Amino acid sequence: MTTIDQTKSYRVMGIRIMPLKSYINNKPVFFLAKRIFDIVMSTVVIVFLLSWFIPLLGILIKLNSNGPIFFVQRRVGRGLKSFGCIKFRTMYLNGEKDASKSDENDNRVTSIGRFLRITSLDELPQFINVLIGDMSIVGPRPHMFSDCNKFSGYIHDYKFRSIVRPGITGLAQVNGFRGPAEDSYNVTSRFYYDALYIRHMDARLDTKIIFNTALQVLSIIFFKKNAEGRNYKRVKTKAKKIAA
Repeated sequence: MTTIDQTKSYRVMGIRIMPLKSYINNKPVFFLAKRIFDIVMSTVVIVFLLSWFIPLLGILIKLNSNGPIFFVQRRVGRGLKSFGCIKFRTMYLNGEKDASKSDENDNRVTSIGRFLRITSLDELPQFINVLIGDMSIVGPRPHMFSDCNKFSGYIHDYKFRSIVRPGITGLAQVNGFRGPAEDSYNVTSRFYYDALYIRHMDARLDTKIIFNTALQVLSIIFFKKNAEGRNYKRVKTKAKKIAA
């Protein structure tokens, strides 16, 4: 995969995007504050939540199926660099972790794994990725390299979304685009929201995304409310899904 040319401009969804360096150079205070916030919040979550939640959930995962507690998959990070994205394991052990996608009816998904996926609680270990600098709390969701290569050919300048750290949640997710992408409309819409976030990212937008994400997760857990947003369409297709 080619590297990102930070000196060239891009055209995303018909909108001209300024040279990528301008998004970094024009917001040094924001990116510093964003990184400090990521470190503080991820530390709080790890110390006060994951410190007891990992052992508790680890026992349930082990009792439910054989295998490790965590699932680590190579994903595309900032600048198209590879990193190990950490999740709670939600599937029975198989040899297709870096190539094969799954859907909500996949028989490889364990019973507890299905709940973790629906509520997005399987993503909680990614706060470890945030603390070590692989990810941010808010940003475009990281894809597998196979998906990134595929959609770089499908969507012009798809690599634009990798100018920033990938996030645990993002603008696309709070607008209803969660889980595997099922069709071209879904993929294109996610990219649109990712590009929109990069163009307008600031502390206020990050705060709004985090707040809306928390509301979505709580709605699913306590009210069993579907997190798919009003902008989401389900289109029947035989096309392969991408992991997000």
